[in-house]
Amino acid sequence: MEEISVRKVAAVIVMAREIGRAEGELRAFVDRMTEEEQAALVAIMWIGRDAFDAEEWDEAYATAIAEASTPTADYLIGTPHVADHLEAGLEALGYDAQDEEDEVLGGRA
Repeated sequence: MEEISVRKVAAVIVMAREIGRAEGELRAFVDRMTEEEQAALVAIMWIGRDAFDAEEWDEAYATAIAEASTPTADYLIGTPHVADHLEAGLEALGYDAQDEEDEVLGGRA
């Protein structure tokens, strides 16, 4: 998962959990990402909601690139439980986002 850092995914998770207050911040953050980072974010979410297995990372990522027709921020914000799916996706890929989420929250306080 070299296309995006765990820290960036954790930042999206934190903002998605606070969507009522942080929607604009989340949109701006995602919009500033590269196309590769946005596709990786979608692929992680898909893995987290069991649309793909972690072993299918390359396929999930390629599908996210190929099927990108809606702005990524709109797609993520419109997905129920997006933060939970991202967290589960990171976990399935062998990453623990909790420490990163804590760092992001510490930096925002």
